[in-house]
Amino acid sequence: MIVLAIIPSVSVLAVSARAAAFGFSHGMFTALGIVAGDIIFILVAVYGLVFVAEAMGEQFVLIKYIGGAYLIWLGISLWRADAKMRKSDELRQSSWGSSFLTGLLITLGDQKAILFYLGFFPAFIDLSLMTPIDTLLIILIATVGVGGAKLVYAYLADRASLIFKNTRAIQGLNILAAGVMILVGVVLLLKTQEWI
Repeated sequence: MIVLAIIPSVSVLAVSARAAAFGFSHGMFTALGIVAGDIIFILVAVYGLVFVAEAMGEQFVLIKYIGGAYLIWLGISLWRADAKMRKSDELRQSSWGSSFLTGLLITLGDQKAILFYLGFFPAFIDLSLMTPIDTLLIILIATVGVGGAKLVYAYLADRASLIFKNTRAIQGLNILAAGVMILVGVVLLLKTQEWI
């Protein structure tokens, strides 16, 4: 899980962009959203893999469309934001809930997460022998492994953004982060086309 979490991906880009644009706490909440999505997939794999996969077949496409559109909207909003000194509270126009939702939607629409938890995960673990304690241990491992790796990216992006002290540099960082968010949204929408 840790190896998969540290490989640069859509979720790493989202965590880094949110942390660079709005600070470490937003990167942290994006990582929490990613972990929440992973926990949902773990619970689905353990307690209702076949039923939920069949019931949510077309809803996964809808989640991906919503997630992609939401990320593009966030990117456009960030692109249009005024450049202010990084220490200013006014720059933090985004909410923690928005950051959490970004991470959650990315994970729920991520084909790698779906493939791992609903495909490979049952191959590694005999789901028929799982106890509630086993499930909690797996959730703890996912939280520490995935969440920890994403927090490192959030911290590094936040520290890197503090280097920029003038409004031109901050505007450039906002545009870069916005471009990443828009790109992630577009990639998510394009990947959705493969499922139709």
